[in-house]
Amino acid sequence: MSDRPAVGARAEHPAYGLLRCVTPTAAVLLADNPSAMTLDGTNTWVLRAPDSEACVVVDPGPDDERHLALVAAHGPVSTVLLTHGHPDHSAGARRFAEMVGAPVHALDPAMRLGSEGLSDGDVIAQAGLEIRVLVTPGHTDDSLCFWLEHDAPPAVLTGDTVLGRGTTVTDDLGPYLDSLRRLAELPPGTVVLPGHGPDLPDAGTAARGYLAHREQRLNQVRAALAHLGPDATARQVVEVVYADVDRSLWPAAEWSVRTQLKYLRSI
Repeated sequence: MSDRPAVGARAEHPAYGLLRCVTPTAAVLLADNPSAMTLDGTNTWVLRAPDSEACVVVDPGPDDERHLALVAAHGPVSTVLLTHGHPDHSAGARRFAEMVGAPVHALDPAMRLGSEGLSDGDVIAQAGLEIRVLVTPGHTDDSLCFWLEHDAPPAVLTGDTVLGRGTTVTDDLGPYLDSLRRLAELPPGTVVLPGHGPDLPDAGTAARGYLAHREQRLNQVRAALAHLGPDATARQVVEVVYADVDRSLWPAAEWSVRTQLKYLRSI
């Protein structure tokens, strides 16, 4: 969920509904739900080893019958994983699980279908793969990344923690910065398979870029508070810091500034 999409630009994706191979074990199917917050739409990921008949589906996406049917056609599906509970990633999960007869695994118990939950460091051995669970809160409390550490090249599915384009909104900035630092330590050449936007060649580079951007924004917010006073509202700060940004993006910017103010006032 981006807080500053590239206005008028589109990611280099295939047409909606076509499966695009990104790595030897990961392919993406783009949902037709574009918006200012979802960029070109939600990326639904289909994971399987080259010799596996079954697959793992990550983020079935919105409750869109056509999209879910297209994803199901690339089964059989052994497991469904959710990076987090936002509807653009998870609203179709229950219907999809019923279509393919597979459990849904997530950090949030309310999003699961099946008895097994997920916790940090768990390894999901399915579809000929070993998928390591990384708990990466900040965008939401229940945000997860899924690391294909033994693949060649290694890859990490980042949901909305790192996007293929732009930056993401956050619910809690402190944990989010910690999550970015964790992703920055992944091995060089780890491909980013994001929830929105195009794939990226290196998770460490992307995460460090996000960290630098966040520090820049924090410094801008600090400067705005020095000018406006320590009790300034998020909207007042947005009007100063985002003065050169299209006003249609200000609501998302205000969401981000609100978390930045909470963070700065807590340290």
